[in-house]
Amino acid sequence: MSRTRAFFLLCLSVFLPFQTFMLAQAAPSAPAAQEQRKTSEPYTGDLSIFDSPGREDRLQISRVMDILEITQGKAVADIGAGSGWFSVRAARRVGESGAVYAVDINPEAAHFIDERAKKEQLRNVKTILSKPDDPLLPARSVDAVLMLKTYHEVAHPVTLLRNLREALRPGAKVGVIDRNGNGEDHGVGREVVIREAQEAGYKLVAKFDFVKGDKMDYFLVLSAVE
Repeated sequence: MSRTRAFFLLCLSVFLPFQTFMLAQAAPSAPAAQEQRKTSEPYTGDLSIFDSPGREDRLQISRVMDILEITQGKAVADIGAGSGWFSVRAARRVGESGAVYAVDINPEAAHFIDERAKKEQLRNVKTILSKPDDPLLPARSVDAVLMLKTYHEVAHPVTLLRNLREALRPGAKVGVIDRNGNGEDHGVGREVVIREAQEAGYKLVAKFDFVKGDKMDYFLVLSAVE
C-alpha cells in the first residue's frame, strides 16, 4: 500500500466518526411527549346527590359569590354544572337582568338542569352541552366563572382554560373549588391548578381555605392576563 493511500485511509477513519458526532449534536432531539396528569372519571350517576342538606353552608356559597362579584345583572358560567346546584343559586343572585350558563358535557345533566330551571321558574338559566376541552361559551359573554368540584375531572385543563379566555369579559374572575388530591381520587393539588392556569394565560388573584373546615377543600380565584 502506498504512503498516500495509507494516509488517506487514516484521515478518513478519523473524520467519519467526528462527522457522525457533529451531526448527532446538531440534529434536534425529538420533543418528549408531555405526560398527561391523572384525572378522575366524570360523574354520571344520580345527580340529586349534589343537593345534600347543608351543602350551601359547608361550601359558604354566598361568600364565594361575593368574592367572584356575582351581583344583579351579571353573567355567570357554571362549568361542570351537574345538577345545576350552583346554577340556580347564581341565577337568583343575578336576577332576570343577568344570565347563568350551565355548562356540562353530560346530556343528562343538561336535560336535568333545563327541567329544574323550568320547575323553579328561572328563565335566566341557559344550558350548554360542551366539549371536554371547550366550554363553547359565546365570546365576551361572562363576568364570572365557577368550576365547583370539577377541575380534577378535566383531562386537558390548559386547553379548556385557553378556550375559556375568549368568553371572558374584561375583569372577569374565574373560581376553582376543589380538594387536594392526586387527580384520580376526585381531587387535585392546588399548586397543580395554579401552574396549569399560568400556562393557559391566567394569574392567581386570591386563594382561600374557608370552603371546608378540614382544609381539604380550597378556593382559587384567577383572572386572565391582559
